[in-house]
Amino acid sequence: MVLTKMKTDSNLNYLIDGIINGEKRAIARTITKIENETDDYIDLLDQLYSRIGKAHRIGVTGPPGAGKSTFTNQLTKLYRSLGLTVGVIAVDPSSPFTGGAILGDRIRMKEVCSDPGVFIRSMATRGSMGGLVRQATEVADVLDASGKDVIIYETVGVGQIELDIMSAADTIIVMTVPDAGDVIQGMKAGLMEIGDIFVINKADLAGADRMKADLEYVLHLQKFNNGWNNKVWLAESRIGRGIKDIFDNAKEHFEFLKKNKILRQKQNQRIEERVRHLVNNHINQEFWSDERLAELQKLLKNSKNQISPYSIAGRLIGK
Repeated sequence: MVLTKMKTDSNLNYLIDGIINGEKRAIARTITKIENETDDYIDLLDQLYSRIGKAHRIGVTGPPGAGKSTFTNQLTKLYRSLGLTVGVIAVDPSSPFTGGAILGDRIRMKEVCSDPGVFIRSMATRGSMGGLVRQATEVADVLDASGKDVIIYETVGVGQIELDIMSAADTIIVMTVPDAGDVIQGMKAGLMEIGDIFVINKADLAGADRMKADLEYVLHLQKFNNGWNNKVWLAESRIGRGIKDIFDNAKEHFEFLKKNKILRQKQNQRIEERVRHLVNNHINQEFWSDERLAELQKLLKNSKNQISPYSIAGRLIGK
């Protein structure tokens, strides 16, 4: 991707108009452009940018088997019952053969996938250590520009520190289950540090109340700078138990962020990260000219492992 002077042709205008009108086909085509990093996708995002910033972006994460998909399905149904539109970005494990998402949209959320007020897209992690592809934020921007009130990121939840979600979401819901193991292990996985709301799903299982008490104790010991009071909720997503309480708490958190101007800080951090990525990518492509690539191959061929990579890099930079 090379940054060029932004332009808008008739094809882009067609997609932009479609997105603004909430047309699923236009949204889907634009997301495909983002995933494939086509030559014009930056132009599209640039033209849409003035329309983003209103949607509440919620991250749902946690270990495998915590019931994140079922929870997301129930939460989406609740938002829709109140007339709010929802975009869901379901981040799936990558296929080792195609690089595409293994789990399909309709399999994950078959109850709401045909709802005209819901747009669901599965995306492959493609090796992203944070559990969320960088492009998911750009996809969220498209959904935001299309008028979606709420955007939900559902991640693979492999237990590592999901820094991607911290920058991509406004409200982070961390899910676990009663038999997930020692709470302290959860802290080591980084999930305690990033969560705004904690949910113990499958609360009909033994040990749910004890785990809730343990989590609340750990949260009480931790120090939070922004003044938000983290809460722990019991839920049974399969039957919808506890979903309304979590919905209300997420809404409360969003209002807290706006009132304390923390939401603007989060949005600015997202902008900074995007700018850094764009600039770094541009510099990288500009640097690796055909001349420098040929020089690199020449140095590797003639060095016979006698020249260090540091010396080679220095020579290339000096050209």
